[in-house]
Amino acid sequence: MGTLRTTEDRENNILYVHSISHAGRLLPSSSRWNSIELDFNLLPKSRDPSSYASLPSRFSKSVDFKLTVTNKNHFKRFIYVTFTLVLLIVILCILLHFLPNKQRHHGASKDLTLALKYALIFFDAQKSGVLPKDNMVKFRGDSGLEDGNTSLVGGFYDSGNNIKFTFPTAYTVTLLSWSVIEYHQKYKDLGELDHIKDIIKWGSDYLLKLFIPSSQTSTGSCNLFSQVGSTGNNTMIEDDGNCWQRPEDMRYKRLVSVCDETASDLAGEIIAALSAASIVFKEDEKYSTNLTKTAMELFDIVTNEEPGFVQGTYTMKDLCGEQARKFYNSTGYKDELVWGGTWLLFATGNMSYLTYATEHFDLAAEEESSVDKGIFYWNNKLAAIAVLLTRLRFFLDLGYPYEQSFISSTDNVDLLMCSYLSRITHKTQGGLIFLKPDHYAPLEYAATASFLSKLYSDYLGLLHRSSSRCGDGTSFSVENLRNFSMSQVNYILGDNPMEMSYVVGFGNIYPKHVHHRGASIPWDNQWHSCAEGSTWLNSEKPNPNELLGAMVGGPDQNDMFLDERNKPWFTEPTISRNAGLVAALVALHDPSHPSSSMNGASLSGIDSVGIFNNIHLTT
Repeated sequence: MGTLRTTEDRENNILYVHSISHAGRLLPSSSRWNSIELDFNLLPKSRDPSSYASLPSRFSKSVDFKLTVTNKNHFKRFIYVTFTLVLLIVILCILLHFLPNKQRHHGASKDLTLALKYALIFFDAQKSGVLPKDNMVKFRGDSGLEDGNTSLVGGFYDSGNNIKFTFPTAYTVTLLSWSVIEYHQKYKDLGELDHIKDIIKWGSDYLLKLFIPSSQTSTGSCNLFSQVGSTGNNTMIEDDGNCWQRPEDMRYKRLVSVCDETASDLAGEIIAALSAASIVFKEDEKYSTNLTKTAMELFDIVTNEEPGFVQGTYTMKDLCGEQARKFYNSTGYKDELVWGGTWLLFATGNMSYLTYATEHFDLAAEEESSVDKGIFYWNNKLAAIAVLLTRLRFFLDLGYPYEQSFISSTDNVDLLMCSYLSRITHKTQGGLIFLKPDHYAPLEYAATASFLSKLYSDYLGLLHRSSSRCGDGTSFSVENLRNFSMSQVNYILGDNPMEMSYVVGFGNIYPKHVHHRGASIPWDNQWHSCAEGSTWLNSEKPNPNELLGAMVGGPDQNDMFLDERNKPWFTEPTISRNAGLVAALVALHDPSHPSSSMNGASLSGIDSVGIFNNIHLTT
């Protein structure tokens, strides 16, 4: 087994870590029984024709040369001159390393303010429904006005297709809301607070439409709508999957997928989104209360402990999640329920939700897929939950009976940070952390790792701690975390071997053939059929409409990227990916001129107390 035991033993609670063969790093484990076999073969294996293994490495292969020496004196002089030149180069490099040179630090070379503004604009391009007159994306118009027979109008198109997936939409609303709760003063100083709140409300308004209580249905069960639009399993019928068409041009019937209360993961993510958004809109008491009441009602339904009640994942049932299975297949539901309970604690102050979260965290950890260990994204919330529980321990010491759970969460977070910084963690030659080496779209995972590491460094900074420790006795500094976080964002913004920004519109070189229906078809006041649209899908011309701020999937493990529209694993953006980018960008933004009205925010721009406003401790 690949289990390691730390020397730290608090009250006989042993902390275990494990090594993941797919990720090549050490991560926290809930017990020694869910450790896995240690595999030193860190190279990913190709799983399909579109995988990275089909691409040539950007590094040249070795070549054999035959060398014949015809003059020994000339050869000796050649050796002496070469040795002298190498020595001079080494000395020069050493001098350059120790001499102060601001240009060597990439942290100040990127305009994070501009990148953040662009990244937010992408969400305006993804809006469905009746768009506001001042919508910032001029090649978009009203669309999806018949969704659910008009009852499901609104929300966001998930990616380059015209489908509205509930699961990633709720995750996106949760993550964006979290970034506002932590860094609302930064958003305000940047003039983007109203903008991101509008984006969050566009999503939360839609999520409120997706839950229908059993009292309003004819089946006796509640309804949860998981998807609007079809993924194109039937090529004989025009739908959102097989028709390359602008959202505004859709004339085909749009499929609606519906679930019941046994779709536990879907419900948990909706609960988290509504709860987090209620904190963002706390000044609008009526709206905030509506969000919270809906989240509480749904939580009570899906955490029913009566005999015979079944919990599960939404993609296991065909009518509920068959269409979403190949895009957003959920591998577990317990982390979403704990995620929802944690955010309900912050939204309501009701300690029963914290009790639920702490009592079910280890069960969720046992359910965690090995390839998802330590990765925060739409399918796995455990790392983020551990950060939030650690936040409670650091800034609101609740004591018994939660302390032991908080200590365990802090240990897990410290190990997670160590894994980001570890030399054995898979990184590309260009420095991009590759948390899922045999999967595509690495930028999504790098962005959330950047966000969590910077956020945690800010927590430590508020405690006036300069470092923390790993399980093996080694340590990492706050500066280590911040440098790592910045390195990942800088890679995304252009500091990579391709010298390309992976955010559309940012920098001099960026993707021009983004896999996106609306961006790839001209906005010319003409209706374009599906047949016409396919011409644009396969065209080698750049997109006629620039999808400003969209972060694409990103390069492969060799730092190679193909800017081709018909290769979505490279060029397709999604709202969940951009949510991670936005969170990382605002976390890293340096408030060099702090506002005079920080309202509880520290000089780092983080609000250490605002998230606790609803929690009232009794003595």
